Amino acid sequence: MSLESLYQDIILDHYKNPRGRGLMESPLGTAFHVNPTCGDEINMQVAASEDGGLLIGYEGTGCSISQASASVLYELVQGRPVADAESIRLAFVELMHSKGHADPDEEVLGDAIAFVGVAKYPARIKCALLPWMALQDAEIKGGLMSEPDSDQE
Repeated sequence: MSLESLYQDIILDHYKNPRGRGLMESPLGTAFHVNPTCGDEINMQVAASEDGGLLIGYEGTGCSISQASASVLYELVQGRPVADAESIRLAFVELMHSKGHADPDEEVLGDAIAFVGVAKYPARIKCALLPWMALQDAEIKGGLMSEPDSDQE
């Protein structure tokens, strides 16, 4: 089995068996994002656990890439401190801007390394980034983090 085939299997598994899908009862912040190019949608919600861990709720519709990306996001950041989640988010954004030439750190990105192949296709990058950008906006709206510098994205 090739590495590319393995990555495709990971994305399909997250699409067919989404982790953490579902909305929260009382989120601190929410963000609804739409990819106007293809119509993918994500409603991302955040809250904080008693110990300060980030809690995620989400629902969405769209292609396998956007929905698998939301599942991977959930798996990677659920329960982590906001600063750790932001580091992971920034690593994923960097991966998506690599044009497929990144050497992603599996320790940081886990299953998200499967999206390295997606980064080769500019039309699909927005699909993969959709939940990650919604996460950032939900965290800001929920007061869990401040506005980023405009040159980060």
